[in-house]
Amino acid sequence: MENNRNFFITIALSVLILTLWQVFYMNPKMEQQREQARIEQQRVEAQKKEAGGGANSGAAGTPAPAAGGVPGAPGGDTVTAASRDQAIAATKRVKIDTPSLEGSINLTGARLDDLKLKHYTETVDKNSPKIELLNPSSLPNGYFAEIGFVGNDATGAVPGADTVWSVEGNPTLTPSSPVTLTFTNDKGLIFKRTISVDGDYMFTLSDTVQNSGSAPVSLFNYGRVTRYDKPAVASTYVLHEGLIGVTGSEGLSEYKYSAIEKDKEVKPGKSTDGWLGITDKYWAVTLVPTEKQPFQPRYAYFEDGRHRYQSDFLTDAINVDAGQSATVETEIFAGAKEVAKINAYEADRHIRQFNLLIDWGWFYFITKPMFWLIDTLYKFFGNFGLAILATTVIVKAIFFPLANKSYASMANMKKVQPKMVEIREKYADDKMKQQQAMMELYKTEKINPLAGCWPVALQIPVFFSLYKVLYITIEMRHAPFFGWIHDLAAPDPTSIFNLFGLLPFAAPAFLPHMGAWAVVMGITMFLQMRMNPAPPDPTQAAIFTWMPVIFTFMMGSFPAGLVIYWAWNNTLSILQQGVIMKRQGAKIELWDNLAAMFRKKPSPAE
Repeated sequence: MENNRNFFITIALSVLILTLWQVFYMNPKMEQQREQARIEQQRVEAQKKEAGGGANSGAAGTPAPAAGGVPGAPGGDTVTAASRDQAIAATKRVKIDTPSLEGSINLTGARLDDLKLKHYTETVDKNSPKIELLNPSSLPNGYFAEIGFVGNDATGAVPGADTVWSVEGNPTLTPSSPVTLTFTNDKGLIFKRTISVDGDYMFTLSDTVQNSGSAPVSLFNYGRVTRYDKPAVASTYVLHEGLIGVTGSEGLSEYKYSAIEKDKEVKPGKSTDGWLGITDKYWAVTLVPTEKQPFQPRYAYFEDGRHRYQSDFLTDAINVDAGQSATVETEIFAGAKEVAKINAYEADRHIRQFNLLIDWGWFYFITKPMFWLIDTLYKFFGNFGLAILATTVIVKAIFFPLANKSYASMANMKKVQPKMVEIREKYADDKMKQQQAMMELYKTEKINPLAGCWPVALQIPVFFSLYKVLYITIEMRHAPFFGWIHDLAAPDPTSIFNLFGLLPFAAPAFLPHMGAWAVVMGITMFLQMRMNPAPPDPTQAAIFTWMPVIFTFMMGSFPAGLVIYWAWNNTLSILQQGVIMKRQGAKIELWDNLAAMFRKKPSPAE
């Protein structure tokens, strides 16, 4: 019975690993290739249209929207700039300089469309370019946040995408010095916008509308995050990238780029709190209406002119009597999704479920504590790799009583192995009696035949939660270990096919990736499996022999931190199982099994 059990466990694990490899490695890789081809085709078509005299420019330039409508694409939003520097220099701007951010605000539309993250670079090389989060709309990768108003004939022209604001006083936005922008229209409406920013990633825009005319007016406030491209590497199902928000009674809304391309437009119910925007794996830009003014959220994809994605909101009418003023406030988060800062914004600014900006997944009740533990240990050790190793020890200690029972039961099964062989031989032709005799033996010897499953079963949720933490949290991005591991969230950069860098050539791209840590993991897995007696069934023995090799190839493309965890966990399991088996008086089969591999196999005639 235990042979069948082990056989089915082995098959299940093999299928699981093959599935993981397909889902986490092959599928994203193929999707990335398809996505890169699609993006390149779109860019070529856009360049052809531009070269042809601005075809479809009329569609891209939307006239002043009717009352109650958020602008989908303002006039002039075509690809015209040859470079980012050229696009930025084309308009007047207010400089942004904070401990975490650098960039500028475009005075045309008062757009936040030039933003770099000071603490994050594109690669592990500290001299590589800083992450460019937001870019002017005249670039193919245009991406911006904008707050404006929608008016009518009575209000006259109100601030929108084409409005040129004036600066009062200080021309540089810092955490200690807000900037003030003003605009006055021909109907006697005076718009005053005060923009402030904290030391991290949150902007606050406070708009005051003063009616110096002789009649009351009614207008609407809108906000939008608009993006013209999308990530070159498509996200997997374990991570959401695209349009996102928490509003109204619906709560969390998530629309991947492919989903909103199909739906075109989604309007949840009205809300008086919450947030919405666009999120990437590590970065996000979101709008947070803060004045409890009812607003209509929307997630949309536009195909007229330039294809673009947009999360926006439109408030109910704001009425301003003659001689009076009204104020509306909006916060804009634009930056890295650092766990501590996201949680602090949610708590301090009372932003509903802002922590959902980080995709903890369905098993957040495991993933979040796992991150907390690793992050806490990191603060003690100063290295995320050491934190992962320490986390493994703690997890093993927590489950030690259950694992102890499992290994003890396995040791007892080894001690009664001769009796089990005797039962098989005695009832070789009667499987029913054989099973009954086995069950009686288990009952007499107080053995749980399924005990060996628990160490593996307990490792699976820990494995997935650690994978999620490594994959989604920016804290793990570019986190080094020791030696050649400079990024625990990326695969081991070495390869067995060039002897881990000793040979003077790169490993061929068509070969599966298999780094040094994957080999270490495979060796520890091989040794752990050799702790048990060799299975008598030839098929089962072959599977057990080749499984470490299969795992080594599969795990090669996984994050290095996960492979290090698995190798360390295997090592601890070997030590734990060896100690328990010795205490139980059971023979440790490791050395005999290793020696048997090098003995000459007897021929069938012998």
